Amino acid sequence: MNVVVVGAGLAAANAVSELREQGHTGDIVVVGEEQYLPYERPPLSKGLLLGSAEPDAVFAHDRAWYDEHEVDVRVGTVVTGIDLDRGRVQLGGSDLPYDRLLLATGATPRHLATADASGAPVLHLRTLDDALLLKDRLQGRIAIIGAGWIGLEVASAARQAGAEVTVLESAPLPLQRVLGEELATVFADLHREHGVDLRLGVTVRGVEHAGGKAVVHVEGSADVIADLLLVAVGVTPNDGLASQAGLAVDNGVRVNALLRASDPHVFAAGDVANHDHPVLGTRIRVEHWDTAIQQGKHAARVMLGADEAYTRLPYFFTDQYDLGMEYVGHVDARGYDELVVRGDLGERNASVLWLREGRVLAGMHLNDWDAIDSLRRVVGGEADDAVRDPSVPLADLG
Repeated sequence: MNVVVVGAGLAAANAVSELREQGHTGDIVVVGEEQYLPYERPPLSKGLLLGSAEPDAVFAHDRAWYDEHEVDVRVGTVVTGIDLDRGRVQLGGSDLPYDRLLLATGATPRHLATADASGAPVLHLRTLDDALLLKDRLQGRIAIIGAGWIGLEVASAARQAGAEVTVLESAPLPLQRVLGEELATVFADLHREHGVDLRLGVTVRGVEHAGGKAVVHVEGSADVIADLLLVAVGVTPNDGLASQAGLAVDNGVRVNALLRASDPHVFAAGDVANHDHPVLGTRIRVEHWDTAIQQGKHAARVMLGADEAYTRLPYFFTDQYDLGMEYVGHVDARGYDELVVRGDLGERNASVLWLREGRVLAGMHLNDWDAIDSLRRVVGGEADDAVRDPSVPLADLG
């Protein structure tokens, strides 16, 4: 069986590792547009910016590993099309045949037209090159549009590097859609305590270039003048190739519970996969490190004949200043009707459970690194009296 992987990120690296570990001896080709071997993205907004991680540490494997395991990695290579009928990946002047195809094409940062057209110093953070450039410029005055995970992690790194930081967010609180008001307030307070000028519920009306700086015009608020502007307003899945080939797409490549696309020989994993999650009972596209790793491995096993659904719950983590957290599960657009807090949110040493209609949707801890296994046990299950009782230790649940 001949396997081609389009996209050379973490999902790709873990898929090919799993194929070889499971004994697959057929040809494997990985095609990626960047000039780098597959690497991890969390350090780009965390350790790499803080100086606690070196660039070489982000790579999933070195070149010798791919050579030793006979994986043909073609970096700096653009895929121009996919021919589903013939089982071919088109590279412009040549084609790659496949028996199984994994789409791990990731996502692209959303842009703001006014910022792009301004000529001001504007960055987006997605690639290793982006991170290295940003690291060299974390000084002076930094403006960030977007108070999601990337925006807040960069704000934390910039403040720790001594920069002045202003964060502009259209929502009433940072991360409110993900965490809800009570937990979002924790992150708002955290950044303000560390000197971030956090402006919430604001609208950016334009960006101009003046004297080598970015001038951000904010409705109802003073202009922000910055040596560097980071736009961190989310990403768009790279599903164009899939759409052009005739695969079903909808905010990513639509895959079933096994990660199989609408063509039985094609799979998708990572940021680009819109997955029919059998435990959550909804479609979900997850843009986090753990999902890229685990979906890459799972897709490889299904390619080799496994017939089981991908049931792992979404997981992510963040480190900001002295706050570390891990989150497992998913609260969809319907929201939640109960919040159970164990510990002290004010002291930022707590665990939290989100409930709806008697089920545990998600769990998170703040600075309690022994809690994640307990959270995994209860998320997705019924919320009994013990789950709802904050006096019952988390370790005693599930």
